[in-house]
Amino acid sequence: MRLQAAVRRRPPTRVRTPPRGPLARADARAGVGLVLPSVVVVLVLVVAPILWSLVLAFKDLRLVEIARAPLFGDFTLDSIVEVVTSPRLWESLGATFAYSVIGTAGAVAVGLVAALALRRPFRGRGLVRALLLLPYVAPIVATTFAWRTLLNPQYGLVNAWGQALLGWERPVSFLTQRSAPVGIFGLELTVPVALTTVIAFEMWRTFPFAFLFLTARLEAMPADIEEAARVDGATPTQSFRYIVWPQLLPIVAVLTVLRFIWTFNNFDDVYLLTEGRAGTQVVSVGVYTALVGRGDIGAASAQALLLALILAVLITVYLRLVGRRGGES
Repeated sequence: MRLQAAVRRRPPTRVRTPPRGPLARADARAGVGLVLPSVVVVLVLVVAPILWSLVLAFKDLRLVEIARAPLFGDFTLDSIVEVVTSPRLWESLGATFAYSVIGTAGAVAVGLVAALALRRPFRGRGLVRALLLLPYVAPIVATTFAWRTLLNPQYGLVNAWGQALLGWERPVSFLTQRSAPVGIFGLELTVPVALTTVIAFEMWRTFPFAFLFLTARLEAMPADIEEAARVDGATPTQSFRYIVWPQLLPIVAVLTVLRFIWTFNNFDDVYLLTEGRAGTQVVSVGVYTALVGRGDIGAASAQALLLALILAVLITVYLRLVGRRGGES
């Protein structure tokens, strides 16, 4: 008891930090010197353009007036009000969310099916896996040119096969037709043709990304658990539902959030295929059209600001998801 009382009465010892010598100060200066170029590049190429776009969003400017416009002053909410109240923006947002949600879900689903189909070893599996990566690694200009050639209503292979084998009455303008009536089980539905085509291209081009990560996770799974379940009489469906899928779910969740963010911000696929026509003008294409087509830099900056706010929310969700998964692991 006396020993415990003495320990309680003893004041806490202070840990003194040793003085920094010349070598430590030299290391600190060297570290600052190594980091400084990257900081300058980020400030000049990332932070400054973002701040400049933020300022332009509160100005009513045309592209030809930007050289004479003052940096501060003449602030107005006209561009933001015009963009928010424009029906064109909400149409673009609807197309963007449809393009992002369906394209992301389809790409992850196709990647999952491909990873599961190529899970068991067979002769030539490595070659097939390599070929499946071609849509993702091929140049975007080449792939969009190939799709535009195949889908051309005059000489495209898809329309030729559709008329010869499927009995199409006339060619379908996949990239320039806004909508078309389609009968399914006696129901007459209006299908957005161009938007559906763009979504199909997005799924085809990006599913190898999900396929690659899901294949890596499947290769890392221990096989003894599935073998034990198979011995106990579990069917392949039960084995996938209770063993494989719970281990794939964290990867699928992260892939979905990442793929959605990238698809929501996508520009080149849509512009190279349709240039935003026929109901395919997503928000990023709308920003480019407002800036280059109409020369309205205020409206373009306002749309870019809205897009940045939406992406900031999505990135916050992604970071929370990653932090939660990291805490659970």
